[in-house]
Amino acid sequence: MGIVVENVSKRFGSFIAVNQVSLEVKSGSLVALLGPSGSGKSTLLRLIAGLESPDEGKILLTGKDATYQSVQDRNIGFVFQHYALFKHMTVRQNISFGLDIRKVPKTRRKDRVEELLELVQLQGLGDRYPSQLSGGQRQRVALARALAVQPQVLLLDEPFGALDAKVRKDLRAWLRRLHDEVHVTTVFVTHDQEEAMEVSDEIVVMNQGKVEQVGTPADIYDNPASAFVMSFIGPVNILPSTSRIFEGNGFESAHPEIFLRPHDVAIETTATESSVPARVGRLINLGWEVQVELLLDDGQVLNAHLNRDRFKELQLQPNQRVYVKPKEAKTFPLYYSI
Repeated sequence: MGIVVENVSKRFGSFIAVNQVSLEVKSGSLVALLGPSGSGKSTLLRLIAGLESPDEGKILLTGKDATYQSVQDRNIGFVFQHYALFKHMTVRQNISFGLDIRKVPKTRRKDRVEELLELVQLQGLGDRYPSQLSGGQRQRVALARALAVQPQVLLLDEPFGALDAKVRKDLRAWLRRLHDEVHVTTVFVTHDQEEAMEVSDEIVVMNQGKVEQVGTPADIYDNPASAFVMSFIGPVNILPSTSRIFEGNGFESAHPEIFLRPHDVAIETTATESSVPARVGRLINLGWEVQVELLLDDGQVLNAHLNRDRFKELQLQPNQRVYVKPKEAKTFPLYYSI
């Protein structure tokens, strides 16, 4: 058993940051807490770490009640967005800090630090200071320092948020490989949907202090439990159920809105059964795919995504007349805007 959160709530004055949240993180798994700003994900992480105390509920770590246990007694590694490295210490000294506090014998400390330098791919940089490293290297040092004491749980609060897009993507792949080597139970906070989808075994989608859905990246994307989840995870068109594009396509709905993924929009250059006319607006070529803005005759704007081969086959041009219809769509009883 890794982490169990039972009916936990946390208030700050009249604001309810976490509202009756229950959650189980399996031992050895890598789980993302995903949601917009103010959804409660960072507060939940701090509750697990012991940096905040819950007003209600219980937190168990590896089967033991840790609800009111001190941070020091929880054996948790915590990595912040802005590294929090000691500027006056070398890389080796930063990594060794937790071992020094625990008075680990010098030989064991040295061996552990060298092992971690190799693990985070920073061999040869042990004598440098944080100011002499790139942002990505500093974050690797922070991770190595958190892992040095062999924590039972590793918590990461938007660990790559301060880095540029290319470095973030490289570190995401590196974190996944690192986790597969060390197998420590890991929870990380992010508001980046792609990051959560790429790295995690499971995603916990949070909104307004509550858990909307828990599942694998594929489950969350393909079978969203609510309108909020579908609108937050991946691109989506939200159209009125009265839109002509749904007529005769089996998508009639009593709900006011229908959700349609851009890759579920079929485009043809000649009219087909149940298709409706549209005009091509902007074309955004991203290399691996082309995003097509479509203007329907009823005034609705629709976004479609095509792979390169399909785009070349259609040879679309701005202002071109085309015909569109949905391949798949979803409806939900209620829609919460994000």
